[in-house]
Amino acid sequence: MTHTTSNPKIHEGRNVKRFREMLGIKQDMLAFELGSDWNQQRISTLEQREKIDSDILEQVAAILKIPVEAIRNFDEDQTINIISNTFHDQAYLGNPHSSFKVNPLAEIRRLHGEKMELYERMLKEKDEMMERLERLIGNK
Repeated sequence: MTHTTSNPKIHEGRNVKRFREMLGIKQDMLAFELGSDWNQQRISTLEQREKIDSDILEQVAAILKIPVEAIRNFDEDQTINIISNTFHDQAYLGNPHSSFKVNPLAEIRRLHGEKMELYERMLKEKDEMMERLERLIGNK
């Protein structure tokens, strides 16, 4: 087993934990997916390690369905810095200068159309069920 080489500020175990939590995967489930040699306690220990062996990291990345590089290169400080420099307190939906463009009328029309399609499908299914019930009752 070989160790990975990466930026010393990056804590691979902590990154595994962050991605696992973002994906809503419990330590037990990750352990189960890694095999019978693994348990929740061993995953906890893995997440405390600054460096993770390449083969294990590749297995974990495959289970989490993310690239290994995402775990190796994710730097929380750098990410926070990018976000804080990109988005300012003005970037929210109530601000007329916001970059978010939503046409409320178009959204209402779209939702109404979806609702009508669902209603029509439900009516059709109800009619089909009534026909089946009538046939079932008629056969007796």
